Amino acid sequence: MVPKLSVLDLAPVLEGETPAKSFIYSRELIQHVEKHGYYRYWVAEHHNMQGIASSATPILMSYLLGASTSIRVGAGGIMLPNHAPLVVAEQFGTLESMYPGRVDLGLGRAPGSDMMTARALRRDERGAYEFDSLVGELMGYFKDIDRPVIAVPGKGLNIPIWLLGSSLYSAQLAGKLGLPYSFASHFAPDLLDDALNTYRRNFVPSEVLDKPYVMIGINAVVGETDEEGEFLASTLFQQFLGMIQGKRGKTPPPRNMSDLWTEHEKNIVMQQLKFTFFGSQQTVYEKLVEVISNRDVDEIVVNSAIYDQEKRKKSYQLLAEVWNR
Repeated sequence: MVPKLSVLDLAPVLEGETPAKSFIYSRELIQHVEKHGYYRYWVAEHHNMQGIASSATPILMSYLLGASTSIRVGAGGIMLPNHAPLVVAEQFGTLESMYPGRVDLGLGRAPGSDMMTARALRRDERGAYEFDSLVGELMGYFKDIDRPVIAVPGKGLNIPIWLLGSSLYSAQLAGKLGLPYSFASHFAPDLLDDALNTYRRNFVPSEVLDKPYVMIGINAVVGETDEEGEFLASTLFQQFLGMIQGKRGKTPPPRNMSDLWTEHEKNIVMQQLKFTFFGSQQTVYEKLVEVISNRDVDEIVVNSAIYDQEKRKKSYQLLAEVWNR
């Protein structure tokens, strides 16, 4: 079976623009990819990052759900130790009540930022070490059972819960709980196969799934030609180069990378972005097929970090056209 295609939108804040404009772009993009058959649209919780505007993830999800009609909209994900499980249950119960059958809740245990910001978010720093119990508490609020504290709305609602990860920890937990699993190979490629094997090896059928369900993250930049695709991908390369150099800012326009990085820096960036495919429609398609040919993958979530909004929309369109063919 051909894996489904979905979208990961980090609500990039472009150089020279504001978060308000980012949300307009996200609204345009979800409407565009919905027309081209993408299955779901995820936004992710990040903090203290000038180039990412999706910090208040459930609010942005509500905006995007209201702008679309059928595509699933989810958090990919909510960093659960940043929040009280009851509050998350109420927020997503509200979204599901407003837009029934279209809401996903992906959960991660990282802070979604640097450690100083994590301390500002997590008044109790034990949360990251108690992720299992936090997940269990959250899942309990959605069960249709009597308990001293209930989530209203939330109780009795069927909201798909995913576990997300870039290491083996969440893979093992997702397997034990029988939940769908998404691996962040778009920025942490080295453990992909180990994580998928760990998930499947530990999988226990549940009320949610009778067999494993796997999503992997990739970066895809599709241009009219190989040369255009590579040039557009330089926006993503600059973002990761900035992390290496300790320089973070808004999302930059594409530039000639040979002027910006050393050979050593290039090797580091390209290793971290091993699952980044850029070029023409056919080139990106062939690279994607190669990735899934020896892996049992149910879904691919695609991040296209492209500065120009129209070229970003076009990239998703070209990918969907060749994939659906």
